[in-house]
Amino acid sequence: MGSSWGEHLRLTIFGEAHGEQIGAVLDGLPPGEELDLELVRSFLKRRSPSRAPWSTTRREDDAFAIVSGFYQGRTTGTPLCALLPNQDVRSQDYSEFQHMPRPSHADYTGGIRYAGANDPRGGGHFSGRLTAPLCLAGAICLQILARRGISVAARIARIGDVEDAAVDLARPDTEALLGLWGKELPVLDEGRGQEMVAAIAEARAGGDSLGGQVQAFVFDLPPGLGDPIFGGVENRVASILFGIPAVKGVSFGAGFAVSSRKGSENNDTFCLEDGRVRTRSNNDGGLSGGITNGMPVVVNVAVKPTPSIGHPQQTIDLEAKCEKELMITGRHDPCLVPRVLPVVEAALGVAVLDLMLGSYGVTAKPTEEGEGQ
Repeated sequence: MGSSWGEHLRLTIFGEAHGEQIGAVLDGLPPGEELDLELVRSFLKRRSPSRAPWSTTRREDDAFAIVSGFYQGRTTGTPLCALLPNQDVRSQDYSEFQHMPRPSHADYTGGIRYAGANDPRGGGHFSGRLTAPLCLAGAICLQILARRGISVAARIARIGDVEDAAVDLARPDTEALLGLWGKELPVLDEGRGQEMVAAIAEARAGGDSLGGQVQAFVFDLPPGLGDPIFGGVENRVASILFGIPAVKGVSFGAGFAVSSRKGSENNDTFCLEDGRVRTRSNNDGGLSGGITNGMPVVVNVAVKPTPSIGHPQQTIDLEAKCEKELMITGRHDPCLVPRVLPVVEAALGVAVLDLMLGSYGVTAKPTEEGEGQ
C-alpha cells in the first residue's frame, strides 16, 4: 500500500489535510520502551508553522493522543496508533482546484488516481500536513534509537544559491551538528544563515518561493546493516524520504559530485582508529554495497521550491476543457526547507529502527557478539 512503509517496523500514515484527524500507526515497535511525550511534542514543534519569515500562517499546535500500543508510559509491542486533530483549516481556499489543478501539485494526478473521489481540500492526502504524523512516528523511533547509542542530526546545507559551511563527511563535528536541534534555522555558519533568511524574504516579497537542500547524518550505526541489491540501505532510506511531498532528490555521501571524479580521488581507503576499521574519507556516505560500514551515514535531500506562489500560472479548466490562468491564494511557506528538515530526521529514525529490527530482532538491540567491529 502506498501509505504504508517498512519491513520489520510497519508505518502507516492516514488522513487528509482538512479532514477531522490525521495520524500514524506503528506496528512492530519493541515492547517495554519508555517514551517521553514532552520530547515528542518538542520534536513536532520543530515542524509546526512558526512566525518565522519562511513559514505559512496556518496555525496547528499538533496536539496528539496515543490511543493504542502505549500503557503506563511504555510501548506494549502491539500497534501504536496516534491521532492529531486538524484545527486551523480554510477549505474555501481550495474549492476550484479540483477542476483547475495547480501546477506541480497532485491535484490532477490525485484526481485521476482516485477517479475524482479524493478529498481535494488543502491537497488532501498529498498535503505536507501529513508530515506531522511522520514526525510523531519518527520522534518515537529516535528515542528508542538513542538508548542504543544511535543519533540523527540534520542541517540546512543550502537555500537557493546560498550554501552553509562545508563539513568533513568522514569526521564531522558531531556535537555541533547535534546542537542544531534547538535552532530555528539549523545552519553551522550564522552569517550564511542570515543570507538565507534574506533570500527567502526577497522571494516572498516577489510572490515567489525557494528550494534548497537538507544534509542529514546518522551517527554510530553498527557495520553490517542492510542487504545487497534491492534491500540496500540507500534503497530503503530513499524510499521513505521520497514519501515527503517536497523531496525531489536523494543522494548519499558526496552525492552527484562523484560523477566527475577519478577513482583515485573518490575511493574511501581503509584505516584503523583505536583498533576499529574506519575510512579516511566518506564519499560513499557510510555505505558499501548497500550495507553500513561503521562510518557516519550521510544523506543529502533536495527540496523543491513551494509550488504555491503568488504569480499567475497557466493551467487547464478540466470542466470547460480549455486553458486558463490560475492565481493561487491561501497560506503557504515561501521556503519549505526549514520545516522539511525535522521530517527528514524523523524519516531516518523510522528507517534506521526498521533496519535494526531486521538485524537484531524484536528488541532492535545488538548482542555483545553481534555488535560488529
